[in-house]
Amino acid sequence: MSKELKIENKFVSVFCNEKHKENIPVIILNTYGNEGKEVFERCNKIQTKDFILIAISNLDWDNDMTPWFAPKLNDNDKDCLGKADDYLKTLLEKIIPETKKYIENELNVNISYYAIAGYSLGGLFAIYSAYKTNLFSRIASSSGSFWYPNFIEFVNKNKISENIDKIYFSLGNKESKVRNEVLAPVEENTKKLEQMYKLQGIKTIYEENDGNHFKDAELRMARGIKWILQ
Repeated sequence: MSKELKIENKFVSVFCNEKHKENIPVIILNTYGNEGKEVFERCNKIQTKDFILIAISNLDWDNDMTPWFAPKLNDNDKDCLGKADDYLKTLLEKIIPETKKYIENELNVNISYYAIAGYSLGGLFAIYSAYKTNLFSRIASSSGSFWYPNFIEFVNKNKISENIDKIYFSLGNKESKVRNEVLAPVEENTKKLEQMYKLQGIKTIYEENDGNHFKDAELRMARGIKWILQ
């Protein structure tokens, strides 16, 4: 079953199974298009533990998901304006409180914890958000854009939320094999992050998938969600 909401010009879909438990986790998924339904269906097919998915679309993707300005990668691209802090404020103060009311009052569910998931720039935002709020306990970042300029430096200088206990990373095995020098470090940086968090006592995993950045995106995201729910 699903519920469609419009909050602050964002389209918010709440997905859950009919037979849900009273205490289950809620996962926030920021989406590039409107792939929340397919991700939730994939999760059911691979038999994830019970959860509620809040999928958010109609995002200003290159700006809402990026922490600071970064110049365009090529002539056909656009600059990333770095409006993640503004979007995170909307997420924490508007979207999550309104969906929480629906989950608790209409579905009669108590939320056991919140997690956040994302693909590509959404995966970057998921990690970044854990430096700005203590709300989330777990993170799934599939093909996260950890090529993003100065992100490793940001992580080295700041402290992630103490509430984070599990982080999932994955990447396609062809994602770093690109000519663009900005994108090329994505594998090295992703592995570096996974090891850094592991050394901090967070349970982490790095999974390698076959293919480039765009192959099996919904399935890759579902696998990440399954792992953090275990």
